Amino acid sequence: QECRIAHPIVKCTYCRSEFQQESKTNTICKKCAQNVKQFGTPKPCQYCNIIAAFIGTKCQRCTNSEKKYGPPQTCEQCKQQCAFDRKEEGRRKVDGKLLCWLCTLSYKRVLQKTKEQRKSLGSSHSNSSSSSLTEKDQHHSKHHHHHHHHHRHSSSHHKISSLSPEQDQGLWKQSHKSSAAIQNETPKKKPKLESKPSNGDSSSINQSADSGGTDNFVLISQLKEEVMSLKRLLQQRDQTILEKDKKLTELKADFQYQESNLRTKMNSMEKAHKETVEQLQAKNRELLKQVAALSKGKKFDRSGSILTSP
Repeated sequence: QECRIAHPIVKCTYCRSEFQQESKTNTICKKCAQNVKQFGTPKPCQYCNIIAAFIGTKCQRCTNSEKKYGPPQTCEQCKQQCAFDRKEEGRRKVDGKLLCWLCTLSYKRVLQKTKEQRKSLGSSHSNSSSSSLTEKDQHHSKHHHHHHHHHRHSSSHHKISSLSPEQDQGLWKQSHKSSAAIQNETPKKKPKLESKPSNGDSSSINQSADSGGTDNFVLISQLKEEVMSLKRLLQQRDQTILEKDKKLTELKADFQYQESNLRTKMNSMEKAHKETVEQLQAKNRELLKQVAALSKGKKFDRSGSILTSP
């Protein structure tokens, strides 16, 4: 008991399987601790939303079940697509329902607790019935004693008929006293007989209290299941939000990349345009120089011809 108090059985925060806690700070099982060291922090599984997907997008339990039983189906309890159809093997244990792993565990837990409650209720009922039986036996023995006394009184009455009148009168007085004493005793015995229905009422009250306790327990378990399903829905929504954020960041990164590419292209085009403009301007200057030189040469030729003509 001290060991159980020091090292209680708790659920792993990642794979949700039960393990014996060695220290208060230790909240994950040994297997998950090894996987964290090897692969890092896990992601939520795309089927069951349990944060145990160390490799890829699915946890090890769902990948193994998918290989063995095929694709997942909708769970009848939490309405998530994370239940694997195990045919008669698994459905027989949960009254023919198609449940996921977590819902199966909680269902078995509720069944076990209700069985324990029924056992305790049955033992208390058997104790109350045995006590009522002992009271009945006591009442029967008293009734038998009274009947035996009455029979003895009738036999003595038969003997009186053969006695004398004086003896007859004395015996009649004694019998009258004894009958009066019996009449005085019977009211005292009545409360014990009347106490019997009160015991029956108390047992029925206990039964109703126990049944009320079991009903409350089932209601609490159902509420816990609803809380678990709501938590799973929240995890699913968080996962969708994370996926959307991831897509947004990817789109932003793609936009920035395209923008930078366009800027580099624009810069290169501007540079090439400037270079072509400069080249054209240089060619234009050279052509202008050539035109000027040609025009000067023509003027010189004309002046020389004028001088040599006379």
